[in-house]
Amino acid sequence: MNTIWRPDLAQFPGPKYQALARALREAIRTGELPEGAQLPPVRDLAWALGITPGTVARAYGLVTQEGMLSGEVGRGTFVAARHRPVGPRQALMAEPRGAALVDMRTPQLPDLGQGAALAERLAAVARGPGAWLDYPGPRAEAPLRAAVVGWLGSCEMGPLTADDIALVSGGQHGILTVLLCCLRGDRPVVAIEDLAYPGFRHAIRLARAEPLGLEMDDQGVIPAAFDAACRARDVQALCLTPDGQNPTAARMGAERRAQIAALARRHDVMVIEDDCYDMGACDLPSLRALAPERVWHVASLSKAVSPALRFGFVVCPAGLGEAGRLTVQHACYGLARPVADLVLDLLTTGTAAAIRRQVQDEVARRLQAILNRLGRFDLRWQPGLPFVWLRLPLGWRASTFLRVAEGEGILLRSADEYALAEGRAPNAVRLALAGAVPAARFEAALDRLVQLLDAPPRDLSA
Repeated sequence: MNTIWRPDLAQFPGPKYQALARALREAIRTGELPEGAQLPPVRDLAWALGITPGTVARAYGLVTQEGMLSGEVGRGTFVAARHRPVGPRQALMAEPRGAALVDMRTPQLPDLGQGAALAERLAAVARGPGAWLDYPGPRAEAPLRAAVVGWLGSCEMGPLTADDIALVSGGQHGILTVLLCCLRGDRPVVAIEDLAYPGFRHAIRLARAEPLGLEMDDQGVIPAAFDAACRARDVQALCLTPDGQNPTAARMGAERRAQIAALARRHDVMVIEDDCYDMGACDLPSLRALAPERVWHVASLSKAVSPALRFGFVVCPAGLGEAGRLTVQHACYGLARPVADLVLDLLTTGTAAAIRRQVQDEVARRLQAILNRLGRFDLRWQPGLPFVWLRLPLGWRASTFLRVAEGEGILLRSADEYALAEGRAPNAVRLALAGAVPAARFEAALDRLVQLLDAPPRDLSA
């Protein structure tokens, strides 16, 4: 039996769907909506509140995604059990599906012998005088932090010294570290791109915060959307990728970067600038250079050298380096010393730079293979970026295209995987460079995709 529930949305500021979502959370928290209670049907509640059914569905979807509601097909929406399974319930990385498939879901580094090079350097480090019996600490990490500054090279970062660097276990750990360091209060709001790297929203929810999608265009986040969100909500942080936006391959121009930096300063919002794809392009200033007092620049060696290292770093805002390092220390004491010593060796001997050049050359070759075959379609790409964004031609739906491609032994990602529950995804897919697949098999898979794109199903309901 449906619960009779008519919240007063006037007491909750902001857009109607967010106000209704807040009202739902509050009613569940206070027990007004007890465990197992069935919510009113979408259309009934919309009529009672004088709002659209889409607004109600969006609020239901948001709170369901947070685990406070559960939807049962054919029965309705219910208040979820309070004793829910703890921790995340969705894997961040795609599981391998077998060597017979050409997996273009996640960019994979090509095997260029870097595994052997890493093993050789690790053996050399192990023979050295490394003190691997003590906890890691700031003094021991100082040489590596200085080497990271050198790794950034000519990229414009604003005022930067080794004291501004916090060492982390990969880029994902870096994002979570910044959120744990910056966020305050109950359910803080973190703005992200409407279509965004899923790790953003996973880290945001792990930090007990609420992700808020911002409208995008071909340069990423639209300044007016960011400004409106800050006026309507207490946005505490903004996560975005100015270079090589994942998944759309957008790149933010100089004027747009300046606008975003100015709005972040006006609304006192911290910014997480994700630089996970080492594209070698530093011709535009980073957001950290434009607003050094509030931008946290997160990067790693995963896409340039090896994801197995689990090494990343955060360029903290000026004067907040110690805060970043203490947050890491409080969470895990610090980066493992064998990893830190190995990465220091890779950076100072030039091994990491040599591997990066080889990887970039192979990425360029495979990207050219994609452009040679799919260039006549609605494709977005950037030099050095290990994926492309493909808007599907008329006659294809993303879900159908993924299913048919998988039947041909090719795995892709659909736009849906990058959208929030209440967001809208375009009819598009992302194709990553399958570096682990031999070039001939990779190119044959691209040829098959072209054949599929040229022959959409006649039945559009497929």
